[in-house]
Amino acid sequence: MVRRSLKLHVQALIAAFQFLTRFPVPVTIPFNGPVLTRSVIYFPLAGALIGICLAAAAWLLEFIVPAWPSAVLMLALWTALSGGLHMDGWMDTADGVLSHRSRERMLEIMKDSRVGAMGVLAAVLLLLFKASLLAELLVNDKAEIIFSLLIVCPVWSRAWMAMAIAGWPNARAGEGIGALFNGVKGVQAAASMLLASAITFIFLIIEGIALHEAFVLLFIALAVTLSCGGLLAVWLNRKLGGLTGDTYGAMNEAIEAALLFMAVLWLNI
Repeated sequence: MVRRSLKLHVQALIAAFQFLTRFPVPVTIPFNGPVLTRSVIYFPLAGALIGICLAAAAWLLEFIVPAWPSAVLMLALWTALSGGLHMDGWMDTADGVLSHRSRERMLEIMKDSRVGAMGVLAAVLLLLFKASLLAELLVNDKAEIIFSLLIVCPVWSRAWMAMAIAGWPNARAGEGIGALFNGVKGVQAAASMLLASAITFIFLIIEGIALHEAFVLLFIALAVTLSCGGLLAVWLNRKLGGLTGDTYGAMNEAIEAALLFMAVLWLNI
């Protein structure tokens, strides 16, 4: 029994990396209910690996490349490491929800592989916003926490996806990517949030942040994630009658941008 549980968790960890990143993990695992249900626990670890790559890129680029080109290159890497999965969800969600059609028609638009005008506009504005925030952080003399910030942003955005999967119904009633995670409950979502908290705290301490300040920053990250993610989830649920795989990706992108924005405000205040 213990061996089977351990095996499922190892498979779930691998599934989280294979599903959310483009890091090569040459292991074949069953993408079934027991594995995928547990995989959401490890979503923050997939985000942490993406964040570590971003922090390493920021450290290398700061020696030879100015802030704005560095920001664009980092953003390109950020998107590529997830295979554009979440950006695709952001665009599809914008196309559907901002069409102001009926619920059924919005879901049909989101399912269409083609990108419309609203999706393109939403993507351009989001990328510009995130690039400007990264550039601001790179030139800010007080940004001692930038490396930790680059790590924890993708951690919390992916932890929220676990919360959203557990907290709201699937809008497509058994169809789409979201249906693969129908077995996710509050216990897995809570475990994902706890893991995100532990990762955040560890990296803040490693970067030399004082203990009391680390707790404050951890609370801020949690508050921004819950408020931004919660408001979006409630709004999307009201529009669509539930959430979809696209909306999970859209919320991931929004929370990353919100955390970067809050960091810039924090440093300037």
